[in-house]
Amino acid sequence: MPSTSKSLIAAKAVVHTLALTPLALLAWKFWQVFSERDIDALGADPVAAIEHELGLWALRLLLLTLAITPLRQLTGKPALLQFRRMLGLYAFAYASLHFAAWLGLDLRGYWSTLFEEIVKRPYITVGFAAWLLLVPLAVTSTRGWMRRLGRNWGRLHKLVYPVAALAVLHFWWIVKSDYREPLLYAAILAVLLGWRVWKRFGRRPSPRAPSA
Repeated sequence: MPSTSKSLIAAKAVVHTLALTPLALLAWKFWQVFSERDIDALGADPVAAIEHELGLWALRLLLLTLAITPLRQLTGKPALLQFRRMLGLYAFAYASLHFAAWLGLDLRGYWSTLFEEIVKRPYITVGFAAWLLLVPLAVTSTRGWMRRLGRNWGRLHKLVYPVAALAVLHFWWIVKSDYREPLLYAAILAVLLGWRVWKRFGRRPSPRAPSA
């Protein structure tokens, strides 16, 4: 096996480990509370802590996914693209767990109130919309779907931009007082989207010198 392949496998293993670590730590804290070994492991409101942690990591991984293209362009290392799909799927996984935690722990199985809550509360509306738009991106993330959709695959996956904007807005509306953290993520998203706009429209070809 070539050394580059071994390095890529090792790097992917590291990314998998880092992406799963927050979930493992959260599961460990939940077990501490559930087994009554440390009832304060998740703070005064365990349900809110679980939902917040899962949602926050979904947003962080989504922004990391968007950061891959600028990093590749800045470093000139196309191998970074190998991690984009992986990070995107982890973002979807954390977002799905965040949604499931809200359904199971917050609504507590009262499914009849599901759509009422989505319509009534704007921060839930935008959060649900972000998750819903992520579903087709996760489903079509395979190479088989890339072949089937052709050019439409790229158009479809541009939905990640409104998804990220909705996710930041969802987080912003959830925060009650200290807006510094959502402002940080909003600024990061603005930089990532601004970079793409600049790369597409900001660079003009230099005029050719007149021929002799």
